[in-house]
Amino acid sequence: MIVLDEQLLGRNLEIDIAKWYRGRVRYITDLRPGTVIKDEAIPGLLRHQNQPTFVTINERDFWRKTESDSRYCVVCFTLPDSRVNEIAQKLRSLLQNPLFDTKSKRMGKVVRLTDVEAIFYTAIRGKLTKIES
Repeated sequence: MIVLDEQLLGRNLEIDIAKWYRGRVRYITDLRPGTVIKDEAIPGLLRHQNQPTFVTINERDFWRKTESDSRYCVVCFTLPDSRVNEIAQKLRSLLQNPLFDTKSKRMGKVVRLTDVEAIFYTAIRGKLTKIES
């Protein structure tokens, strides 16, 4: 399952991702409808899902602040709001990388994607790893 941050609502991103992703695509607000979901509550919600990959452009509040957990993956894009339409293709490219091409491989990773690099950390390694293109 891919879970999109609420900042991505109303952009039809779920439709673009669903064109190539066979699993479910939901928004974080679908996991706890009718409530305000603070950033610090998101890891707890993700732990109760079946191996979700959470996608956000709120890199400032998640990168190096979210603990990695073997029950989920977090992907932080550094894109500005005006470039959200690029997320579906960039996410697809990431999920085709041999380090991320199955749910089990990406669980426990927190990823930061920029225009020039992708790096991630895990609880196991505790260090940053650059993804080779």
